[in-house]
Amino acid sequence: MSGPLGRRPPSDWKHVDKYPLTAASAPAKPTPVVIGVNWYVEFDKPVKDAQGHHWIARDGKLTKKRGGHCVCLKPRGHADPDAWWDFYNQGSEGACVGFGISRLASQLNRKLYDGFWLYHEAQKIDEWEGEDYDGTSVRAGLDILRKRGHCEIDSGLTKPEAIGEGIRHNRWARSVDDVLTTLGYDGLDYVDILNSWGRNYPHLTRMPATVLERLWKEDGEVGLVTDR
Repeated sequence: MSGPLGRRPPSDWKHVDKYPLTAASAPAKPTPVVIGVNWYVEFDKPVKDAQGHHWIARDGKLTKKRGGHCVCLKPRGHADPDAWWDFYNQGSEGACVGFGISRLASQLNRKLYDGFWLYHEAQKIDEWEGEDYDGTSVRAGLDILRKRGHCEIDSGLTKPEAIGEGIRHNRWARSVDDVLTTLGYDGLDYVDILNSWGRNYPHLTRMPATVLERLWKEDGEVGLVTDR
């Protein structure tokens, strides 16, 4: 199940230091989260438990990094239809940032969005020169979503970008507790991942909170948003 990746870590963390999540900026209801983290080979092999839930790295053991990846974390009480599982497939391109953030937008607005559009627009404003490379940063992707909005896909057609499809603000987690609280997962010891490899990966996959904490400390970006 080793699908494409594409998240690039930023060269500095000024955005995280300048815009951390605060009590005043914390969402009042369960809200999706987007993460950009190191992706280990263990994550390519989800294991199903006796209750039918898929897990990655449940034992906490991680060996080899395969690259950087961006995924959405599903909030409590939000459905993710099977049609979205089929739709969000980045194919062979390193467009995970565009797709992970589009999944977040779908969780907020209950619509489908053009992940490739967001990915390529993020490449135009990120810190790397040109666009002839794979991947981009979560920071750049959220900057596009905040400043320009997104392009909805309706009946197979991509609509023009609209600021109303975006977010009002984004902040950065300073702890795993920030993430669990934002998701409405207080008291739980895992998060639910929505990947963007279509049917080549389970629809919903659990990751232990302790593993997420390690990934966050390893050059991870964890974006928390305020909807419009």
